Amino acid sequence: MKNFKAIQAELKVSRKEYITPHYIRIFLTGEQVSLIANTTVGVNNKILIPPKGFKQIHFPEFDYDAMIWKPQPEETRPSIRTYTHRGIDLEKNEIWIDFVAHGDEGPASAWALECKEGDLLGVLMKDGKTELYGKAENYLLVADATGIPVLATILEDLPNTAKGTCIIEVHGKEDKQHLETLADIHFIWLYNEHPQQGSQLAEIVKQQILPETSRSGYVAAEFSSVKEIRSYLRKEKHWKQEELYAYSYWKSGVAEDKSAGERHKENAESKVE
Repeated sequence: MKNFKAIQAELKVSRKEYITPHYIRIFLTGEQVSLIANTTVGVNNKILIPPKGFKQIHFPEFDYDAMIWKPQPEETRPSIRTYTHRGIDLEKNEIWIDFVAHGDEGPASAWALECKEGDLLGVLMKDGKTELYGKAENYLLVADATGIPVLATILEDLPNTAKGTCIIEVHGKEDKQHLETLADIHFIWLYNEHPQQGSQLAEIVKQQILPETSRSGYVAAEFSSVKEIRSYLRKEKHWKQEELYAYSYWKSGVAEDKSAGERHKENAESKVE
């Protein structure tokens, strides 16, 4: 992770739209949009939300030895959260990021609800292309609302020879989205108005008839759901490390910046099971 080139982009809101009642797509523009063209759509980035009233983003430095952000003065420090850039259009000079509009309890959701044209957002991400998911004939794709952007990107990229199951949990039926794919995918939509109080994702995964060969899994959801699904697939169904990517985007009851250490530790340990 050391000595790689990082993209720092100070972008402005160009427009926004509600995909569903609880899902907002924010379009961003700026001089550095072209730099992001050299990255893979669907990978994680860091968004930086400036304190109210600030007309510039104060980018922090990341200490890759300690895996923490270096301290910044309280008055200039942006709120930093992990998101996914969902798409890029170089002709329009825009990228877009999807936000779950679950209220104002988190800085990113509150910003997405309140932002207007011209508002600033910082984006930090690693430069260069990367493989987003493992290639196979059969797929198991699992996410809560926070993981839809990466699953949607994978689904769009799958060939028509691929098949599999996609399980997604959202707030309610009104938040069900049409996700484009050429693959033969069986979609299962789950509805959960209170994701902080628990999820059905692991239970539903355990009810599925899973592929035995040429398989690839991608799980992106809350910490406890990811941990349970990963344990089930790796220990009970004997999925190999290279067959499964499982990433925890958040932990119930804990802000992202407070849960990062535990989530990173769990992800690292899963690689050596």
